[in-house]
Amino acid sequence: MNTYMPSAASIERKWYVVDATDMTLGRLASEVAIILRGKNKPTYTPFLDCGDYVIIVNCGKIKVTGKKMENKIYFKHTDYPGNEKFASLREMMEKRPVKVIEHAVRGMLPQGTLGTHMFGKLFVYEGAEHNHAAQKPEELKF
Repeated sequence: MNTYMPSAASIERKWYVVDATDMTLGRLASEVAIILRGKNKPTYTPFLDCGDYVIIVNCGKIKVTGKKMENKIYFKHTDYPGNEKFASLREMMEKRPVKVIEHAVRGMLPQGTLGTHMFGKLFVYEGAEHNHAAQKPEELKF
């Protein structure tokens, strides 16, 4: 008996579109991370990037539960001493809603070069329009 081991050339990748309207942030991020990693495929291999491409539209219309809009804080340091920046989820959703989803999905992928390659297959758009129509993406419902 030989164990099947997929090679990087034999992996088939699909394109999916996800509409984030009225979806919970964490649940959306975890489902998208599963697709990006390829855990939904029978040929999943932990050390290979065998996931699919994901396009998320309407990212400004996500929702969260509880008091996360005020209590969840995003931290950024500018590498200058004492120059820390803090922003609540509400402020981030007003200024940069794309970064909110990217931050949530990035935290659910492997930390390293493999996760960086997986994260490169994620495309997030604030509106309903995207410029990946040539790839013929399938709509994905969770």
